[in-house]
Amino acid sequence: MRRVLVTGAAGQIGSELIPKLREKYGRENVVASDIREPSETLSDGPFEQLDVTDRDRLKEVVKEYDVDTVFHLAAILSATGERKPHLAWYVNMDGLYNVLEVARELELTRIFFPSSIAAFGPETPKEMTPQETVMRPKTIYGITKVAGELLCDYYFHRFGVDVRGVRYPGVISSVAPPGGGTTDYAVEMFYAALRHKRYVCFVREDTVLPMIYMPDCLKAAIDLMEADPSRLRHRADYNVTGMSFSAGELAAEIRKHIPEFTVEYRPDFRQKIADSWPRSIDDSAAREEWGWKPSYDLAATTKDMLEKLRRRFKEESP
Repeated sequence: MRRVLVTGAAGQIGSELIPKLREKYGRENVVASDIREPSETLSDGPFEQLDVTDRDRLKEVVKEYDVDTVFHLAAILSATGERKPHLAWYVNMDGLYNVLEVARELELTRIFFPSSIAAFGPETPKEMTPQETVMRPKTIYGITKVAGELLCDYYFHRFGVDVRGVRYPGVISSVAPPGGGTTDYAVEMFYAALRHKRYVCFVREDTVLPMIYMPDCLKAAIDLMEADPSRLRHRADYNVTGMSFSAGELAAEIRKHIPEFTVEYRPDFRQKIADSWPRSIDDSAAREEWGWKPSYDLAATTKDMLEKLRRRFKEESP
């Protein structure tokens, strides 16, 4: 990777991926882009305001910075997608198609496309969901992820574009606020515990979903992009996971640090989405083909999240 472009850089993953990539490859070699104005984190290096549905502008940025690698993170997430399905299809599918077309035309070295457990559906085995399995999602976000995986696979086999990606579970981050996903409760609960000592959760207490802590999320993306291509038998569909827990188990773990924390459970439309997703993931293909191994379980994630958020809230207070 000589010069990297990150789309959707102001989102949950991009906000933490940009500093990591700049530390690793050099500040000037990592171009952040988003449809929104840059935050302080993104503006300490090259930044371009970019709508990924505008292919001409995308190609212009790639050529201007001599980009050879793209981490394509720009997307409309699951819960927001259900409210705005037409927008989700437009951004998620046209955006990915534009990135792949630019990669093909300009012969870029490598593309990263994050898929999701949203690609699975009610017919998918819930426990230790296999790498190869039934994929019939019931959300527009999930449909775009299945279509995206297939499109990436097509561009690799038809045009030789080196596209790689993982199926992320819910991502827990201490930096970016929740971005409209069904697993947002796992992040919101930490904020609420520190600020209010109470939380109203939009899924049931017994709802179990696979999750990953942000340091492992970033590690998965970078490790896969740096992996020897001769070892890879899949493309943009590697199962990865860090841990699985219920909403109640997360609340109980937080109470070990904040005993007065209380949670009320009021499931909304997102419960149906959560019920259609796996409870645990088999990520053995990623472990075997490029050495994937997470570092954080629920206890380690909870401890680190609370420590980081406490420091952040203290710095932000007048």
